[in-house]
Amino acid sequence: MAFSVTASRSAGKAMIAALATLLLFQLIGEALAQLSGLPIPGPVIGMLLLALLLGLRRHVPSTLGQVADTLLSHLSLLFVPAGVGVIQYLGRFADEWPAIVAALLLSTLLSIAMTALAMRAVLHYLKRRDGSNVRG
Repeated sequence: MAFSVTASRSAGKAMIAALATLLLFQLIGEALAQLSGLPIPGPVIGMLLLALLLGLRRHVPSTLGQVADTLLSHLSLLFVPAGVGVIQYLGRFADEWPAIVAALLLSTLLSIAMTALAMRAVLHYLKRRDGSNVRG
C-alpha cells in the first residue's frame, strides 16, 4: 500500500511539473509579446518556444505528453466562453457581418493555399532527400 501511495504522489508531482511547464512557456510568451509589441498572442509565442525546445531535445517527456493529451481531449470546453461572447455581441455581428464573412472566406482560402504550398515544399524535399518517386 505504501508503494502505491508513493508512486501515486510521484506521478502527481510529475503531472503538476508538466502543467507548470506549459504555463511557464505561456507566461514567457506573454511577457515577450508585451515587451516586444509584436502583434502575436503570447500563448502562440510560448507554444512556438516550447515546440522549438522539444524539437531540439528530439523527444517529448511522457508526463508532458500526457498532460497535453488530457488538455486537448477537453479542448471543446474552451469554446464555451467564445460561444457566450458571440451570443453577447450578436447585435454587433449583425451590423458587421459583411466584414466578418469576408475575413472568414479570405482566411480560409489563405489557409488552404499555404497548406498546399507547404505540402508541395515537403514533397519536393522528400523527393530530393530520398531520390524516390514521390510526385510533387
